[in-house]
Amino acid sequence: MKQTQIITTVYEYDSIEELSQEDQLLVNSAKEAAHRSYAPYSKFNVGAALQLGNGEIIQGNNQENSAYPSGLCAERVAIFYANAQYPDIPVKAIAITARSNGSFSESPIPPCGSCRQVLLETEDRYKQPIKVILYGENRIRIVENIKQLMPLYFDKDMLDE
Repeated sequence: MKQTQIITTVYEYDSIEELSQEDQLLVNSAKEAAHRSYAPYSKFNVGAALQLGNGEIIQGNNQENSAYPSGLCAERVAIFYANAQYPDIPVKAIAITARSNGSFSESPIPPCGSCRQVLLETEDRYKQPIKVILYGENRIRIVENIKQLMPLYFDKDMLDE
């Protein structure tokens, strides 16, 4: 037997003021997007904002449906829109936040597994890391790339084995 240790580096901040101006803008854009989400069933409003390599900011929010599997997460809404409108422009960063009961979550909310997989594919597509900013009212977490969130990942290289 062999034991392997996987280490993930997460940077934590206590307030949005500790972030760079660029990251603050992205977080505020994600917060704005969360206010426009369509979540009448879960009442859990998620907002995501992407910063593209050309400086463009793309927003996405969760879109629910009474047939639950038919909805889509905020992160994928933003990524798919960016890939459709700017297919040759890489994604540099994504900010994610969530709110319920009229206020933003105190702790950061990470993306689900499906969203992590889509973000990983986008990172691999452009061969550029995507910084992930997870915003909560009392704590902000940042990782330098998607593989920090999903170290045991599935990618296209595994299809060739």
